[in-house]
Amino acid sequence: MKALIVTADDFGLHQAVNEAIEQAHREGVLTCASLMVGAAAIDDAVRRARALAQLAVGLHVVLADGQAVLPPRRIPALVDDSGRFADRMARDGLRFFALPRVRRQLEAEMRAQFAAFAATGLPLDHVNAHKHFHLHPTVLSMLLTIGAEYGRPPVRWPREPRRASLAGALLSPWLALMRARLRAAGVACNDQIFGLSGTGAMDETRMLEILAHLPEGLTEIYLHPATRNGLTPTMSTYRHRDELQALLSARVRAAVSASGAATGGFRALTGARGPLGEPRRAA
Repeated sequence: MKALIVTADDFGLHQAVNEAIEQAHREGVLTCASLMVGAAAIDDAVRRARALAQLAVGLHVVLADGQAVLPPRRIPALVDDSGRFADRMARDGLRFFALPRVRRQLEAEMRAQFAAFAATGLPLDHVNAHKHFHLHPTVLSMLLTIGAEYGRPPVRWPREPRRASLAGALLSPWLALMRARLRAAGVACNDQIFGLSGTGAMDETRMLEILAHLPEGLTEIYLHPATRNGLTPTMSTYRHRDELQALLSARVRAAVSASGAATGGFRALTGARGPLGEPRRAA
């Protein structure tokens, strides 16, 4: 059987992102969104999400190139004086492995982000990390431990089929380890993802190519739609508006229908159960 999740990341980053997500869900094929709880437009995003009962919303944990939830004095090893994470994932990944003080602050921040999501009152559909930082074994360990307190939400597995590249080869062992750990923890995930090799350029043509050859199993396609381009320096080349138009495309909608895939969010398509958005209480 085929099942399809179409996700927009960075919900809450900017009002232009929030507007696009609402429009793409109401008028297009978007079924899911990943929420940045520390981002500037979070209140607007939550307001829109509460009005979109069928939009599956999950937590987009931010540990790089974004804003933390805790104040800088609580996590000085992770952020600058403004509370922002750097975009130096290789360096920070090594520090997560090697420095207990950094790991303690990392866990505190991740717990704060889960708690901030729970405070919105939205059902927790899934969890992933900005720039797929949850591939890091330390981050994944904390995500699984904390996630168990919030109903074991499904987790994005960032494996893209037929990604023939050096980066893909280097990631293969980490992806295999991640899948094994998710299974051992009883945490649901997708079978494959599309959007890695086309990040920022998931236009109508790309979407139609993917949908014409949609694999068996649970597929997630993720995009970064917005109503305008040039939102941040690190996304200066992203074609946000083209991605929004792809989600609104009648041809894409027809292709989704023709694929025969069931559509929805992670919880609905994986059958995951448990408390949604509230931590489990000890007996």
